[in-house]
Amino acid sequence: MSDSTTAIPAGAPRITADDGGTRLVVIGGGPGGYEAALTAARLGAEVVLVSAGPLGGAAVLTDVVPSKTLIATADVLDLVAGSAALGIRDADTAGSPGAGALTVDLAAVNARVRRLARAQSADVTAALAEAGVRTVLGRGHLLTPGLVAVHALVGAGAEIERIEADAVLLATGARPRELDGSPPDGDRILSWTQLYDLDELPSHLVVVGSGVTGAEFASAYRALGCEVTLVSSRDQVLPGSDRDAAAVLEESFRRRGITVRSRSRAASARVEGDGVRVALTSGEEIRGSHVLLALGAIPATAGMGLEEAGVRLRESGHIETDRVSRTSVRGVYAAGDCTGVLPLASVAAIQGRTAVHHALGEAVAPLFRAHVASAVFTSPEIATVGASEQDVADGLVVADVRSYPLGTNARAKMQGVREGFVKLVVRHDSGTVLGGVVVAPRASELIHPITLAVAQRLTVEQLADTSIVYPSMTGSLAEAARQIAMTLGE
Repeated sequence: MSDSTTAIPAGAPRITADDGGTRLVVIGGGPGGYEAALTAARLGAEVVLVSAGPLGGAAVLTDVVPSKTLIATADVLDLVAGSAALGIRDADTAGSPGAGALTVDLAAVNARVRRLARAQSADVTAALAEAGVRTVLGRGHLLTPGLVAVHALVGAGAEIERIEADAVLLATGARPRELDGSPPDGDRILSWTQLYDLDELPSHLVVVGSGVTGAEFASAYRALGCEVTLVSSRDQVLPGSDRDAAAVLEESFRRRGITVRSRSRAASARVEGDGVRVALTSGEEIRGSHVLLALGAIPATAGMGLEEAGVRLRESGHIETDRVSRTSVRGVYAAGDCTGVLPLASVAAIQGRTAVHHALGEAVAPLFRAHVASAVFTSPEIATVGASEQDVADGLVVADVRSYPLGTNARAKMQGVREGFVKLVVRHDSGTVLGGVVVAPRASELIHPITLAVAQRLTVEQLADTSIVYPSMTGSLAEAARQIAMTLGE
């Protein structure tokens, strides 16, 4: 923390809002909180940010930044392992570079992960201090819509400060869901926040949960050299995602040696000797050296006085919000994973900025979920935006769906890429692009032209006629649009 973080001693006076100004109190230091605080400060508000830990929140310290840093290392190993077809050989043996020629120093990798996370947190802290935001270390408690109590993180958690506010933003995030009776121990049974303390590569990592987090870590740890078993309670990985994309990923997993146990549910995990035993509800057991519990997240909203203050929560514990981040209480807003809107750092930031603009009377555009792109950082990556093929099948939108294989792309051939595709969802009558899917290396980058088309209501003709670089992966986007444009009206 920088000098801008202040722990107020017990018995400190109640801090009242300045006359003539607007005071915003933000509870939570993640993307939803710090982006809101920066925006409000730049608009002239007095801002106090209450954080229970280093600034940046889980996204910076234990989730997005660390996981994608780890995945960056895995991507390099994956690239080398698949380079034999490009003529790359081991200099000493002339063997394939994928035949165990490389290994990874996990202690060094995780040290780099932690170092980059701390650096990013320091950058956030410095930006807030420069903007004039006062940060207070402690746990925020909503006493009334206009009054926040701050409790100490140590001891009995005594109240150390009360802060009056004209508006309050709740951005407390979420925490990993646990398997009943099998709490993470940070040694063999791990949550995704604990992986970065490992000094040695697991010999066999059992990943429980096949959503985004489970799929990403299964992909990454296989590339790092682990034996990996993925336990999925559903009939496909990434349940709820594009089925064709999930099928490509599952095939990639099998080709790379990841064991996928579909339609299997974990009942418990326990340490046994120098390993773990994961029991399935079917009665079967899986033995490994470590188990990663990737079972989703629980909103961090308990014990904050929200319901007592009139803030409505859903049965799941998520805070109810509208499209401009308002809660059920006037002057109280919420952003990020505690709302359950979309568990993305980018969405949390949008929600936080939207809340500030509304609270300060600025022009505000509501959040359109259809305009939000998301990505799964597996190998290959999967990126999506807007309407899906399932939406079309369910009759929610009337549209054509067409796919274009990536393997015919000249740049893909040069790079040895064989799997992947571009899929577009296009309104039949007007040709307006409603959504899309990209499965490819760096799909997280390639999705942007489709996101722009969806947000700006561009047509496939406009997408197809835009100049592109040749050869490039984006050529497949234009070609897919061109093929659909030629068939419109048929």
